Amino acid sequence: MSKVAIVYWSGTGNTQSMAEAVKAGAVSSGASVDMFTASEFNSSMVSGYDAIAFGCPAMGAEVLEETEFDPMFTSIEGSLSGKKVVLFGSYGWGDGQWMRDWEDRCKSDNATLVTDSVIANNAPSDEDLENCSALGRAIA
Repeated sequence: MSKVAIVYWSGTGNTQSMAEAVKAGAVSSGASVDMFTASEFNSSMVSGYDAIAFGCPAMGAEVLEETEFDPMFTSIEGSLSGKKVVLFGSYGWGDGQWMRDWEDRCKSDNATLVTDSVIANNAPSDEDLENCSALGRAIA
């Protein structure tokens, strides 16, 4: 059985609902899943998981949330080499540049991006939530 962490930050609930869909997909494929907000997760926890799903909305000028999520992610980047990772999040403007930048960071960290990231414009649609569930199945 695969052990999966889902680590997210959500200001409006959009990314949290996406995280719940990722969890449902991973559980349906037999994974053991733990969910954490960004403030609850740290680098000492990375090695305890086979895969990690990270979720964060676009903030400001299409960047990761800067108070909790980005500092946490920056602190664990050195532990991501070889780790199976998927990314998801919502945005309200722009074209998803924050996700492309985040994917590039993961590649630079030698993380293994298991499948395409999922981004939702504002509240996730049913299709977005199904795509999140597929993310969960992909890392299970």
